[in-house]
Amino acid sequence: MSSLTGAVSPRAAAPDDAIRPTWASVDLAAIEHNVEEVSRAVAPAGVLGVVKADAYGHGAVPVARAMDRAGIAGFCVSLVEEGIELRQAGIRKPIVVLGGVYGRLGSSEPSGAHRGVIEHELSPVVFDLAQVRAFAAAGGSLGRSPVDVHLKVDTGMGRLGVRVSELDPFLDALDQLGGVRVAGLMTHLASADCEDDRQSAGQLAVFDDVLARVLSRGHEPDVVHAANSAAALRYPDARFDLVRAGLALYGIAPVGAPRATTAGLRPAMGLRTEVAALRTIAEGEPVGYAATFVARRRTRVATIPLGYADGCSRSLGNRGVALVAGALVPFCGNVSMDMAALDVTDVSHVAVGDEVVLLGAQQGPAGSGRIRAEDVAARWGTIPYEVLTSVSRRVPRVYLRSET
Repeated sequence: MSSLTGAVSPRAAAPDDAIRPTWASVDLAAIEHNVEEVSRAVAPAGVLGVVKADAYGHGAVPVARAMDRAGIAGFCVSLVEEGIELRQAGIRKPIVVLGGVYGRLGSSEPSGAHRGVIEHELSPVVFDLAQVRAFAAAGGSLGRSPVDVHLKVDTGMGRLGVRVSELDPFLDALDQLGGVRVAGLMTHLASADCEDDRQSAGQLAVFDDVLARVLSRGHEPDVVHAANSAAALRYPDARFDLVRAGLALYGIAPVGAPRATTAGLRPAMGLRTEVAALRTIAEGEPVGYAATFVARRRTRVATIPLGYADGCSRSLGNRGVALVAGALVPFCGNVSMDMAALDVTDVSHVAVGDEVVLLGAQQGPAGSGRIRAEDVAARWGTIPYEVLTSVSRRVPRVYLRSET
């Protein structure tokens, strides 16, 4: 990998170019509002906005700009490419690359990824000496030594990070090598959104010891951070200098977070389409692949142009719901790649072209309702993170600035 500046992402259809009436709305005013809500809740700690995975499906560049306007302290991404995308869009605040993968794994030779991190002034997270050596070499070749890095320590997640038992030898080798500076110290809590607090409390105790050991070795990190949205809102002791907020900034209350800190959050994403076709089937007739739905009565079926390739999981077949005319209606039959079917028998006056809401609120002649990401996740058997990030890039994003 010689350079990442030419990496491109697939182009999603712009709203004006979209042929089918299916789109995701993103309320940027809600994003800004949520930044302000979380910032108040965790002050004096600063907030890093997590915009990895295309800002959880909301669109990284527009969302980062909205967060920037709201006073976010900086950003977190997972991939170097995601950080470069923000820099090329004019985002100047700190960007931490959480994923810790830069070029050829296990190699101490600097790659285009290492140089790209330095050239675009991104903050790399490191957890092994091969990474440290590669950044030291890349910084030296670019005349930008020492390179500021965030050191990740594994306090119990069991995924990435220097193991606590190996921390002192790691610091010994880092000191001998030179060429990098520990500008940040971090860890990640594995169970902050679980009701049982014991693992989080244990990890924080270990991290306090890690911080003391790092300071005693003469390192002076500018920032220390450990908390995601759930930990930031639940555990004041986890806030340190910065928190890494993701889910809460998109308007979803983390599991276990106090109601007082989440009541004001506003969901930012909606997912909408329209009725593409209507038909009435007789009792005993099937709908969809594998005939998993068979009508038990004379049934009115609405076909919608949205399927599992758009983020409407196949798991929602015969389990999901949508809003039509303000009423909740059930999915009938398996969800297809590009289409799904709804049972609208009990809703009067449904017509081709009527709005269908898969995520968000709707008012209509049959009433009013709201479908939250949490609701979809429960029916799907997953978590809200997956619901949001599964809305594919072929679904156009329409950016709104609603103030309510």
